[in-house]
Amino acid sequence: MPAKSAAQQKAAGAALAAKRGDIKESKLKGTSKSMEKSMSESELEKMASTKRRGKPEHKSKH
Repeated sequence: MPAKSAAQQKAAGAALAAKRGDIKESKLKGTSKSMEKSMSESELEKMASTKRRGKPEHKSKH
């Protein structure tokens, strides 16, 4: 599932780093913390590898 915004892509990257052990899980906050717990490493990898060009910083709520 590709990221729909740059913020979502960044959160997925942080969660992926924690899942791989590159950063401590205790450093995660908010969305990245829940992503790390609920998503597999392959799902996070797909979301984190999404290109940011043309994506809004935050997804609109419409």
